[in-house]
Amino acid sequence: MRLRSAARVVLIATGVLLAAPFAIPQDSPSGSEPSRVVGPPRGKALAGEALNARTDEVAGLLRCPVCQGLSVADSPASMAVNMKAQTKDLLAQGYDQEQILAYFENSYGEFVRLEPPLRGVNWLVWLGPILALAAGGAAVAWTLRSRRRAAAEEPAAALPGPDTLPDDPELARYVRRVRELAYGWPDGRPPGTSA
Repeated sequence: MRLRSAARVVLIATGVLLAAPFAIPQDSPSGSEPSRVVGPPRGKALAGEALNARTDEVAGLLRCPVCQGLSVADSPASMAVNMKAQTKDLLAQGYDQEQILAYFENSYGEFVRLEPPLRGVNWLVWLGPILALAAGGAAVAWTLRSRRRAAAEEPAAALPGPDTLPDDPELARYVRRVRELAYGWPDGRPPGTSA
């Protein structure tokens, strides 16, 4: 095996190798047998339309490592196409959804899942926005309550009564005129008050 790898490196370096006539040994988990990574298939082998539909569902749960904003099912990148084909092959062999996700997670890390599982630090990812919203609501409620308390503790400013007039004689004349027009009070004074 080492001889083939060394020969391949030499041929690639010299530019002679155009197509690999022998298999490339893979040391990564993605090149290993799926059963060594996730165990034997637990589901039933699929074929035909059921296989195609299920492939799209499972590939929709995987993030494309190249595009990062798209799922493997939606991405046009060659890596995503290869991952989708590998997903289809695994489903045809009888691996279930969780085994397939674990298989790709073993190769690419938790990032490959579009919806990371609720474990470890991922709890913060799922609960962080809810906690932030709750903290913001508590801060708003506390602020409103403290303002309401402060307003209740302040002595209420004396509001002018219906017969109170401003000190400025010209403004008092206008207030009387408005009261006369609005309420029909003669000379702008409420009934039963002295002049």
